[in-house]
Amino acid sequence: MPALTLVIAVYNKPENLRMVLAGVARQVFRDFEVIVADDGSGPEIAAVVEEARRADGLRIEHLWHEDRGWRKNVMLNKAVRAAAADYLVFIDGDCIPARHFLLDHWNERHPRNVLMGRRVEMSRRWGSAMTVEKVRSGEFERFGWREVKESLLGESLRNEDAVRLPNPLVRRLLKRNVRTLLGCNFSVWKSDVETINGFDEEYDGPGWGEDADVQYRLTLAGVTGKSMRNVAVQYHLWHPQTRPSEKCRMRFEMVSRSGRPRCAKGLLHVDA
Repeated sequence: MPALTLVIAVYNKPENLRMVLAGVARQVFRDFEVIVADDGSGPEIAAVVEEARRADGLRIEHLWHEDRGWRKNVMLNKAVRAAAADYLVFIDGDCIPARHFLLDHWNERHPRNVLMGRRVEMSRRWGSAMTVEKVRSGEFERFGWREVKESLLGESLRNEDAVRLPNPLVRRLLKRNVRTLLGCNFSVWKSDVETINGFDEEYDGPGWGEDADVQYRLTLAGVTGKSMRNVAVQYHLWHPQTRPSEKCRMRFEMVSRSGRPRCAKGLLHVDA
């Protein structure tokens, strides 16, 4: 039994996943399994997964379903059901974890907490220049003058979040807290996910259902958020900004008025 399960949500973009898995392969923490939660990608993703199995000896399960539009939450629930570990870490297939990413999530875990991390937003130039070799060597974690300049110009964002501060006292003194959950960087006990019946499958677009909704319902269930800023560092590969779904925003407003921690259509489907 692995100590934790790392769930990577993907949809196409095999080269991004190749770099993410290269980052996963160099983790300091080793007692984990990987579930690639694939929302209907083409066969290239399966080839990348098999390549990582052979090259890095990673324990990976590839879950896939047919592409019928945005069904990320459906696939995340399948990953939760399949997870062998009691502790779950969630990332996206375009977020490269730094070397101590899983170790930080493991060390900071606590009963009735959900750990909420952040990510460094690469510039377009920086992301385009990223390669598997730079990830494997650790070069992607070292800033040069270009990265500093792009940060000052606002072309990359939150570069300061790449500074790892494992001492919790230092983080408290610096007041580097976050209050919101990002679906690309959080961890939680599997039992707490089961308490809220997992991810709400009524959401059919990005922006609310895989993070804000989950945090709200976990809070109702008595699970409190814990900031992971300046630990569990990850780097987000550039892409055009995704527009949140207006329909999903309206659904979240409805959920927020309900006061119910469990969704009706999640890990279990309950007839309303």
